[in-house]
Amino acid sequence: MGDSTTTQAPPPAYPFPAGSVFTDGHPLPRLVVFDLDYTLWPFWVDTHVVAPIKIKAADAAVDEAVARGRRARKLRDAIAAGKAGASADVSGSASTSASDFTPVTVVDKYGESFAFYGDVPHVLHALPTAGIRMGVASRTSAPELGRAMLQLLRVPQGPGAHGGDRDGGADYTGGGGVAAITLFDAGLEIYPTNKLRHMEALQRRTQIAYEDFLFFDDESRNRNVETLGVTMFLVRDGVTWDAVEKGVRAWRRRHGHSGGDRLGKEETRGKVGDGEGSDYEYAY
Repeated sequence: MGDSTTTQAPPPAYPFPAGSVFTDGHPLPRLVVFDLDYTLWPFWVDTHVVAPIKIKAADAAVDEAVARGRRARKLRDAIAAGKAGASADVSGSASTSASDFTPVTVVDKYGESFAFYGDVPHVLHALPTAGIRMGVASRTSAPELGRAMLQLLRVPQGPGAHGGDRDGGADYTGGGGVAAITLFDAGLEIYPTNKLRHMEALQRRTQIAYEDFLFFDDESRNRNVETLGVTMFLVRDGVTWDAVEKGVRAWRRRHGHSGGDRLGKEETRGKVGDGEGSDYEYAY
């Protein structure tokens, strides 16, 4: 089901390190799907977070100061280059590169702080630059709060950012980045159900074959999505760059693509194990 047109990876716009799966020229999945709780962030949004939520005041102040400084530098450079209409050119907010991005923190009704895992903003920024679409599959019982968290938490703004909320919310692009929710162009499946239903909804919307899905989740029971043809990669401590690299290699091996031959210690365990990224079913 769906269109499977996996090709060699195009040259990415993001500065991936040498030897990365995103620069080695081998095939990449067309769609990467993420769970939310203990995958993108280290909490249960329906248990640990109490609405309303907002960006931490100190982060918002720093964010605006960074934006002002960036606009001033842009104006200075434009004037130095003799650019006509330079003052008008910098009236809007400037985009934020991965190098000068500062993550924000969200606070809830009681002042508790929440944020992405450390690597997550950069992973979400980078994958679209490699031609990969992204989606969310979460069975949280607080879907609106999950969406609100994605609206407030940010990622660096650049080639990967679409600049608009695909689910109709306001696009928030402050000096510190773009709303994370804008990056999930394949859709947000956030509601209590079996993860099989989430995958089916994403497939119907995107028309991408299940064999071109790579799914990151922290619960081994959700490996049932592999009955559809989806490749699931189990994460134990949230999404990291290492997990993403291993996940892509696991996807390549499962479907017989080139570039999946670098096995890590955790990926060569026996049929029952508890290591991240095993190709086999886990005991549970």
